[in-house]
Amino acid sequence: MEEVSREIQDPVAKLRFLRTSLRDYPRVSEVEDVPSGRARRILYRWASFEHLRALSAKAPVAAFAPAVPRKTLVTRAAAALTLLLAAGRLLMGLAALVVVFAVGSAAYRHARPSATPVLASVPGAATHAPAVPPRAGVAPASVWLVEMGAGYEQYSNGLRIENTYEIAGEPRRFRAVDRTTGLRGDTQTRPVGILFHTSESDVWPLEASYNETLRDSTQRLLRYVQRNRLYNYMVDRFGRVYRVVEEETKANHAGHSVWTRGDDVYLSLNAAFLGVSFETRWEGGHALPITQAQFLAGRNLSDYLRARWTIAADMCVAHGLTSVNPKKHLIGHHIDWARGFPFEAFGLPDQYSRPSPAVALFGFGYDEDFLKIMGEPWAGVREAERALAEEAAKAGRTVEDLRRERQQLYDRWLNEQSQADEATASGRPEPALPAGG
Repeated sequence: MEEVSREIQDPVAKLRFLRTSLRDYPRVSEVEDVPSGRARRILYRWASFEHLRALSAKAPVAAFAPAVPRKTLVTRAAAALTLLLAAGRLLMGLAALVVVFAVGSAAYRHARPSATPVLASVPGAATHAPAVPPRAGVAPASVWLVEMGAGYEQYSNGLRIENTYEIAGEPRRFRAVDRTTGLRGDTQTRPVGILFHTSESDVWPLEASYNETLRDSTQRLLRYVQRNRLYNYMVDRFGRVYRVVEEETKANHAGHSVWTRGDDVYLSLNAAFLGVSFETRWEGGHALPITQAQFLAGRNLSDYLRARWTIAADMCVAHGLTSVNPKKHLIGHHIDWARGFPFEAFGLPDQYSRPSPAVALFGFGYDEDFLKIMGEPWAGVREAERALAEEAAKAGRTVEDLRRERQQLYDRWLNEQSQADEATASGRPEPALPAGG
């Protein structure tokens, strides 16, 4: 307005122009809402020229009257331009969101691992993914990776795996022995079972006042497990699942252990089984109770591992049911979860009632120290002892004689396996071993 008034030479006309422009300013106030500065300047000049046209009329009143609709036209143009520019900005914002979403989705699809390995099959183990029976109204389902971020993985069954402590172990290589021929099978590199452990660490009261102590205790335990490569997984008191040793590699969790499936005998459970430990302790012949959060997380972890590696239900067992002392031919060298593991709630068969392979196949026994801790053997030990006695009676032999023969068989198979393991570790070919059962 000031710029236009400078071009009016007549002082009276200039005064009339400024007075009418200021009086009619509210009629063009919509111009202020136009977001573009350049557009606002054009509209203001348009309004100013309309005032000049009115001032040039002979009759002021008559001259002013026609200007009203023209000023209204200016305001309408300002409103239309405001809407147009706002719509343009909205469209540009939506386009930017579409581009960001498309780029982010492509990056996520490229970064995340394929869900295919989770459902892969395992030669020599179960031939298909396990069908876990319904539990507490929860229908079984496939398990797949939903999301992967910095330090964690989220799966479809609610399992969240923290992987900040994850390291590689030694290569997973093992052979099962055929119980009927004594021959060792082909080398396998994929886990065929899950072994459940207790951490045997300090267990503090699960109370809010112990939060800091609980957290520090878990971190110390995880560092110890990582340093010694003890387990593939740890489940802490709050139900957080930590992957420590990569699933594809073995952890040092089983020691000397024995388990069977059909005619396959496994003497190297470090390599053949995944190790899953719950942060708790064995005390007074019982494992201290795990928390509800640990139970739920452990069950989801079991479902995930079984689905990914196609692990059969009868190959999921507690460490205490497999651990042996090879020199004394005794069971129960470690007794974590030798009583009280919730197999049924995990959708697994009751392994406590299954005949103990170490007793039935190799004639192992137990001593007074075992009875002092346990009170009595689990049902599967008694069942294996009855089967061993029946076999000895049919052969017209004493049970002790049959035990010695079976223990010698174990010693031979274990020695053959040790030689093969040493050769593999040093890069030498495995020695030729005699066949025999």
